[in-house]
Amino acid sequence: MHPEPAPALQRARSLSAATERLLADRIRDGTLAAGAKLPREADLMTEFGVSRTVVREAISRLQAAGMVETRHGIGSFVVGLGDASAFRVSAGQLGTLQDVIAVLELRIAVETESASLAAQRRTAENLAAMAAASASFEAAVEAGRDAVGPDFQFHLEIARATQNARFTDLMNTLGGMMIPRARLEGEGAPASAQRLDYLRQVHAEHRAILVAIERQDPDAARAAMRTHLGNSRERRQRMLVPAS
Repeated sequence: MHPEPAPALQRARSLSAATERLLADRIRDGTLAAGAKLPREADLMTEFGVSRTVVREAISRLQAAGMVETRHGIGSFVVGLGDASAFRVSAGQLGTLQDVIAVLELRIAVETESASLAAQRRTAENLAAMAAASASFEAAVEAGRDAVGPDFQFHLEIARATQNARFTDLMNTLGGMMIPRARLEGEGAPASAQRLDYLRQVHAEHRAILVAIERQDPDAARAAMRTHLGNSRERRQRMLVPAS
């Protein structure tokens, strides 16, 4: 039998994984775009409150995932969203309303159960992360900014709260393009009164999901997620019907 890792080593690995996750989130949501240079090691150490060893391990993990490359003497740069997997939905596969509806149907099947499991398994840390993403979404909407990033983050945090890494992997594979607005409206779409009303409704639906998860009510969480994604699908389906 192999000896258990020393507590200090376990802690270092945990910090490296957490640092990798935070940087990966920034790459996936576009905060760190392809070609962007990562902050200096010293800056990351200060921001995350970790050692140089932890930062280097996190960057090594990102390199192994195909998200970052290090150019000796220059620094580390974002190269993409990661290695291709057996299943991936690319922007090119979301060119029509039918394509977007198909992804929404996949999400309904997966995320309703994800919400149910999150309600059963979430930790206080998970709940805080979901609440922060919800608050960021609301702030972006009310300020007239693009809210696709925090929208995706909210759903990603629910997947993480299942404590099942496969849910998180699938969400990361779908990426921010799984949010219908990211494909159909574009990030710079004007904040019309109708669009603002819709986004406020989305926020209310997010809150219903969050409340159910907070109360650890799996049936209510499942129903709230189904309502949320079902409303989005119905809205897209109405767009397919020609005006009479």
